[in-house]
Amino acid sequence: MNPADLAAIVVLNLAGAATPGPDIVLLTRLATRSRKHAIAATLGIYVGAFFWITLTVVGAAALLNAFPWLLELIQVAGGAWIMFMGYTTARQGWKDRENPPMDMDEAEERLGTPRDSFLKGLTTNLSNPKIVLFLVALVAPLLPPSPSVGTAAIVIFALWFTAFLMFIGFSMVVSTKRVRRKLFSAGPYIDLGAGGFFIVAGTFLIVRGIVGLGS
Repeated sequence: MNPADLAAIVVLNLAGAATPGPDIVLLTRLATRSRKHAIAATLGIYVGAFFWITLTVVGAAALLNAFPWLLELIQVAGGAWIMFMGYTTARQGWKDRENPPMDMDEAEERLGTPRDSFLKGLTTNLSNPKIVLFLVALVAPLLPPSPSVGTAAIVIFALWFTAFLMFIGFSMVVSTKRVRRKLFSAGPYIDLGAGGFFIVAGTFLIVRGIVGLGS
């Protein structure tokens, strides 16, 4: 695989990763309260992304084209999880509106442990098939038909590592103390907005999956 093709694939993948979606919304919510929770969520997101990227590069994503009902089931199950996460996030925002945290340390404590954030990042990414749809539609056509193990490893690492660095950078910028202080009082409303977004996104995935299964 020549460097130009690899660069094109990386650029396309970064453009897709930067598109606003559940991963970005989750990171924004966490980063405005805690850097370590945002980084933990990023690690979770990119464990999930590693799975989807590997699936695409080794050609297993062709199964989703051969058996589209698998993707529809992922959308229904994933949409249900994202809706549930939206409900819990909005509920926390409503509670914080009634009883706001006294300081940034308390706001961070209410997020739970970094392990909780890691699992939220992982499940959010695995529940949202946007990444595999994007990879199959735009990235897979640029891949060699039968890549060698070495080529596959290079492509997987390039796609995963560059997007991971972008998300880490985003988390670091949004979680600076200056930004966190400015957004501290808006925390409950960020949660309410994020919860609403998750509920709408989850509903969309469920409806799309059900329609696909029925067609």
